[in-house]
Amino acid sequence: MNPILRIFIGAVLLVLLLIAVDVYVGWSELLTPWLLLSPETIVIALILTFATYMARAMRIYDYFYQQLKGRFAACLRLSLQHGLLNNFLPMRTGEISFPLLMSRQFDIPAKRSVPALLWFRIMDIHTLILLGLVSLLQPQLGNTLTVVLAVAWLAVPWVLLVGSRRLQQGVSNRQGRVFELLIKLLHSLPHDRIKFYKTWAWTALNWFIKLAVFTFILMQFIKLPGAAALLGVIAGDLTSVLPVHGIAGAGTYEAGIVAAVLPFGAEASDALKAAVNLHIFMLGGSILGGLVSLLLPARK
Repeated sequence: MNPILRIFIGAVLLVLLLIAVDVYVGWSELLTPWLLLSPETIVIALILTFATYMARAMRIYDYFYQQLKGRFAACLRLSLQHGLLNNFLPMRTGEISFPLLMSRQFDIPAKRSVPALLWFRIMDIHTLILLGLVSLLQPQLGNTLTVVLAVAWLAVPWVLLVGSRRLQQGVSNRQGRVFELLIKLLHSLPHDRIKFYKTWAWTALNWFIKLAVFTFILMQFIKLPGAAALLGVIAGDLTSVLPVHGIAGAGTYEAGIVAAVLPFGAEASDALKAAVNLHIFMLGGSILGGLVSLLLPARK
């Protein structure tokens, strides 16, 4: 799709969201629940959110340890700025900032940083799907079968790592978009197993904390079971992989949350109000992180 058209669609989605909030909720009613939250609650939630930024920075730091050794503060600065741009620029164009920042700040070329970013995103989606499946299937299948399926899903990256060389040989001469994507995926895998497991661990820590905090925040604005709120948060995050979404995720992020919680008996207007407020919290945390990044050194 033409980039200008995608940006135009993103702007339209943002405008539609603003109109929907104004017509179906009202801005005063939307923002009033923030007054009922204690300052301590908001501060703790922001501190835990910042912990997820630290985990993401550690993931980058460990992956490129030879180049970044002793430069964690600069790595955290890069991670915070990348997160800010990723959340606000339309159509995931903020992802482009990662290889640019890695090249400018650490002299790491795009041919190394882009495969690493692809691997990070694959691990993110893998972890999100795992937690979503557990929340969705456990009530229907029970603990035993859910654990079996979760372990099977957890094994997928490890199987890719173990069989990556053989898989690369098998698909190297194949044609088609699926095989091209698979080849890029296999090239992005870390060849060092310790690096592989560290990346996995930091990814899991990041998402466990983030989903816990965001689920808690969402439940402050709408009465939902914990599992339903968690599914809503996961659905909102997964909308980032859509080919088209609003500027700063506006519209599509809320739509993902609303679609996930409606089957649990939530009213559409209440779900929209909660989703917008959660989005405000997320974007506010990103802005705060961007401001903190200006206090950190760009170089050693």
